[in-house]
Amino acid sequence: NNKSCHPGNVLVYLVYALVNVIIAVPGLYGYAAVIFNHSVFQPHMNALAKLVIFSSLVHQLGFLLFSSLDFAIGTVQDAGLIFLSSMSNVIANRMLEDNETDTAIVSTTLVLLSAGTALLGLCLFAIGKFQLANAVAYLPMPVIGGYLAFIGYFCIQAGVALCISTPLISFFDWKYLFQGDNFLLALPGLLAALVLTLVSRLSKNDAILPLCMVTIPALFYLVIFGFLGWDMDQARDAGWVGQVAPPTPIQDVVALIDFSLVRWDLVGEIMWTWAGMVFVVSFASCLDVAAISMDMGEALDTNRELATVGICNFMSGLTFGFTGSYIFSQTIFTFRTGVHSRWIGTFIMAIYLYFVISPMNLLQISPLFFLGSTLIFIGYDLVFEWLYEIRLRILWSEYATIWGTFVAIQIVGVDAGILIGVLFCIVEHVVANAQATSVHQVRKRSRAIWSKDEYQFLHDRAYNTTSPKIVTMEIVGPVFFGSSLSLLDRLREEVALTANESSEPKNVQASPHTSSFLLTKDKRPSFFRQPPPSMAPTRPPKFCVLDLTQVSNMDASAARSCFLQFSKLCQKKGMTVCATGATPRIEWMLRSHEAAYETREEEEKVKATLQASNNNSSLSAESATDKMLLFFTVQEALEFCEATLIHQFHINPNKSSDPSLLLAVEIENDGKLSSVFAKFLGSLPEEAEQLKGFDTQRYHDEVEFNAGEKVVSKESRPESLYVVLSGAVASGVVRSQRVYKHKQRIVSGAGLVENSSFSNLVDICAGGDGTQDSPPVIATLWPVGGVFGYSDLLLDRPRTFTAFATKNETKVARITRSNLNLLQQEDPALNALLHRVLLKASVFDLANCTCDDV
Repeated sequence: NNKSCHPGNVLVYLVYALVNVIIAVPGLYGYAAVIFNHSVFQPHMNALAKLVIFSSLVHQLGFLLFSSLDFAIGTVQDAGLIFLSSMSNVIANRMLEDNETDTAIVSTTLVLLSAGTALLGLCLFAIGKFQLANAVAYLPMPVIGGYLAFIGYFCIQAGVALCISTPLISFFDWKYLFQGDNFLLALPGLLAALVLTLVSRLSKNDAILPLCMVTIPALFYLVIFGFLGWDMDQARDAGWVGQVAPPTPIQDVVALIDFSLVRWDLVGEIMWTWAGMVFVVSFASCLDVAAISMDMGEALDTNRELATVGICNFMSGLTFGFTGSYIFSQTIFTFRTGVHSRWIGTFIMAIYLYFVISPMNLLQISPLFFLGSTLIFIGYDLVFEWLYEIRLRILWSEYATIWGTFVAIQIVGVDAGILIGVLFCIVEHVVANAQATSVHQVRKRSRAIWSKDEYQFLHDRAYNTTSPKIVTMEIVGPVFFGSSLSLLDRLREEVALTANESSEPKNVQASPHTSSFLLTKDKRPSFFRQPPPSMAPTRPPKFCVLDLTQVSNMDASAARSCFLQFSKLCQKKGMTVCATGATPRIEWMLRSHEAAYETREEEEKVKATLQASNNNSSLSAESATDKMLLFFTVQEALEFCEATLIHQFHINPNKSSDPSLLLAVEIENDGKLSSVFAKFLGSLPEEAEQLKGFDTQRYHDEVEFNAGEKVVSKESRPESLYVVLSGAVASGVVRSQRVYKHKQRIVSGAGLVENSSFSNLVDICAGGDGTQDSPPVIATLWPVGGVFGYSDLLLDRPRTFTAFATKNETKVARITRSNLNLLQQEDPALNALLHRVLLKASVFDLANCTCDDV
């Protein structure tokens, strides 16, 4: 069918072309009535309607030549109607104020609108050519929905105006509907549009709609000629058909334009309206392409099709035409026929050309209510879809934005109304993001190995359920000006910081140059959902660990009014705040606003000072710092807090307080596996002696790695488990290169900031062989004594993570599957001790598990 020119096939093409024309032409006359609804254009309406039809011919020619779809149908489209109408009214009103002639007004309007259409075409072509179709999505869908609903309302208004032959421009012009016989003239159009709407929505046969569009005027002629016995003049006198007008040959259409009368100075007054039209038409065209693609079940190149729409609009503008695009309903109809041939488009163009060159005035022989009903039908469909039906598929806030945009356009006009709609969306986005920010307390412990006494102290004091010394909280979502104060309130509640006169400023809005910026005494309304019963301690803890791994973004307001203030409040209660998992951008923000120390060196000195301190008063301000301490991971921060508490409370007075051992567990016997296991289990001397069976290395081998070298690879075959004997090992969550660069890139107001981050270990874990394309983000850090890889080995599944050494001369003990089998056969008692270690390590992992942990 696609290539044959057999007479039978040609007849099929012609039939489908006629169906498309029957659907399109009445609507095109309606579109002309919408664009040129000002009274100054009414004497030229027949010529202007032919110009709209000719513009549709040019659009169809463009799709015939450049579209990737053989069955593409394109005409002047509804998306740009309101903008074109707005610009034509601005031009007409301004020139009438200057006492310009009707000829000058028509010439200026046609030239400026067509020039705007051509420029719009160039913009759309550039968007498609340079693969920028996603950029049009920055205009929110609810705003487009409100605009399309207004198009629907405007089409209903224009359709009624066509039925009663009276312009309806403003909302208050609806009063004309109830004057004289106007309501009687409009009622058939309103009912016919309702029938067409129901047929289009309920009928499963695509042929029924065009059949109805033929039947409606046929019934009209049957009634007036057969039952009433009227002739056309009587019907015309009664207002059912248009008045007789002189024939409009093609040369009269061309004669509408006189370049010498064009007012080019009016370009500035319609420029912003034109800019809005570019966004809306491009967005609507993308929606059309998406609708066609979904119905076809095949992916279409949106950028290419948008470029095609741009070419068509450029061609239309050069021939004094108007904006258009794919008509997805007719394109889908033609696709479903199974006759995919460009001959259909060719015949459509030929029929359009006949309407243009024919001197016949369709308005003086066609029932006006029928022409009006095609517009009202479009209006019904758009209003029903975007003001009612859409409510089932969007959030209530987006639904409110659609209505807000619709009402705003009614009151303040298209341009300002769309801007107001965008503001609605911005406010909705801010509120939604503020609600998405949450904080909750989690129960976690470090993976460090402590002695039995130290472990008991941590259990009884550091992690006491009613008054813990260490509290860990996870913060999720973006933290910005919309959620920072609510977050501060929640953080204070979680660590039992209550307001009092001595510790907080008065209820005033302080200067942003002071440390009390935006801090108030009163509780503020919170955006957060109510959490489960709080685990907040009864007294402020000694350490507060904030897990920022799931904080996607942070602005200056949050860094200053939330985290800086929280650190200062905690310091007054003798509490030290630790933050973990911050991306380089968030880390830079915290350091820039003095919520954290400016340099790593300064921070390390503070950590060492706190570690060496002998002050065990949990409420002493001198024992804490007024800035946050940054760490790689939660486990590292918790290990620091635990080590500091153990030292300050003199749990193990023989343990060295050397700051160099701050984040490393002191292991006797040079870090042998037996010593690691003995301390891990808190073994008695008999068990410690028995564990020395590992010193022969018969049941394991020891492997050394330098910083950045892989210990295990994701998806590799699990043949062994590992125990860290010295140094440290980290697991990395691999992100895409694009996400990695985004997370690392910091651009301040002064330009690109040199990245000196240490908040995650991507720099030293980027692949020792230089082949790592997507550097990992650290999820878990195993210090000395850490056990990893056992779960994958036990379940016999491919590795679920990648692990890297984070320090030079990192040594790990590798216990293979065959080593385990050999140990079980030769030394069941030692094997039982090993399984106690593995069980305890698994429990620790489970207790500390988060979405990013392995």
